[in-house]
Amino acid sequence: MKYWLMKSEPDSFSIDDLKRKGTEPWDGVRNYQARNFMRDGMKVGDKVFFYHSNTDVPGIVGIATVASPAYPDESQFNPKSKYYDEKSTREEPRWVLIDVKFERKLARTISLEELKGYDELVDMPLVRKGNRLSVMPVAKGDWDFILKLEKS
Repeated sequence: MKYWLMKSEPDSFSIDDLKRKGTEPWDGVRNYQARNFMRDGMKVGDKVFFYHSNTDVPGIVGIATVASPAYPDESQFNPKSKYYDEKSTREEPRWVLIDVKFERKLARTISLEELKGYDELVDMPLVRKGNRLSVMPVAKGDWDFILKLEKS
């Protein structure tokens, strides 16, 4: 099993939205590195930290599970979609998505500011300066450390 972090703006799609829906396609990823993580790295059953970004207190707010293998993101083929990609074809789609399944909300938001304060997380991609990826791997040790923070 692998561990991941996926960012979403709560005004667009929040942990409460995922809780209400149960399982949802994670669409609209238009960064090649993030796409490659979903396409080549994510497997059904992998765990995901759900992260609220672009909000007053950005941070980890919940846990989800990868619920499907990667498959083509249909929005890339729709000229009316903001995620349309005219160079993408059904024969060679550029963009994929995975389905994520709600597991639980955290007891509290673990803020980015708090995460940056721990020497134990210095190598975590999320806390590195300039890292803006919406999908990124999380080391098992970092995953376990963060889960312990929830209770503190």
